[in-house]
Amino acid sequence: MTRTALVTGGASGLGAAAAVRLRADGLTVTTLDLAGGADVTADVTDQKALRQIAAEIGPVDVLVNSAGLVGANKPLVDTTDDEWHRVLDVNVLGTVHTMRVFVPGMCERGWGRVVNLASMSGKDGNPNMAIYSASKAAVIALTKSAGKELATTGVLVNAIAPAVIATPMNDDTAPDRLEYMTSLIPMKRLGQPEEVAELIAFLASDRVSFSTGAVYDISGGRATY
Repeated sequence: MTRTALVTGGASGLGAAAAVRLRADGLTVTTLDLAGGADVTADVTDQKALRQIAAEIGPVDVLVNSAGLVGANKPLVDTTDDEWHRVLDVNVLGTVHTMRVFVPGMCERGWGRVVNLASMSGKDGNPNMAIYSASKAAVIALTKSAGKELATTGVLVNAIAPAVIATPMNDDTAPDRLEYMTSLIPMKRLGQPEEVAELIAFLASDRVSFSTGAVYDISGGRATY
C-alpha cells in the first residue's frame, strides 16, 4: 500500500524539497500552502479549512510541518503584539492545528510519522529575532511533549533544527542578519533544501523506529547541544 504525506509550506523552500524527496521514495504527496503552486491552497491557522481538506484527501500517514514565517528582525523591546501573534499563529498554532487534525487517524491505523521544522534559533536564540526564536523553541517543546504522549501508538513525532538554509523564506532577512547567522556555522555556508529533505525523508520512513520526541540538528556544525 502506498503511503501518503501532507507537506505544509510545500510550495517552496524546505517544503517543496521535502515533497520531491518523499515522492522519490514512492509516497503520494499533497502539498499545502497559502501561496500559489501547492496542490492545496489553505492557511494552517484555519483549523476548519484543515478539517475540510482532511475529509477531501483522506488518510495521511506522514505529516511534514514546514509552513513558517521569520517575522520581524528587530530588538525585542521594539516588537509589537501583532508581530508576535502573526508568527506564533503560523509557526506554533499552525503546527498544533495540523497535528490535531491528522494525528488521530495515524493513531487509529497504528502507524504515522510527524516531522516538525524547528530551527537552531529555537535552541540558541538569535539576537533581534526573539519572535522567531521563541516560536521555534515552542515547536521543539511541542514535539517533545507529543512524542512522549504518542510513544506507544506507532506514531513518531520528531523535529528538525536547521541552521540557515538557502530558501525563499530568508529572502526578506536583512543581509547583516544573514551574514551573522552564516558566520556561526563552522562550515561557513548556507545549507541547501535538498540536504534537509534527506533528513525529513529518513524521519518519515520505517528506517527510524526507536526515536520520537527528538530534535535532529542539521546545522553545518553550529549546534552545541
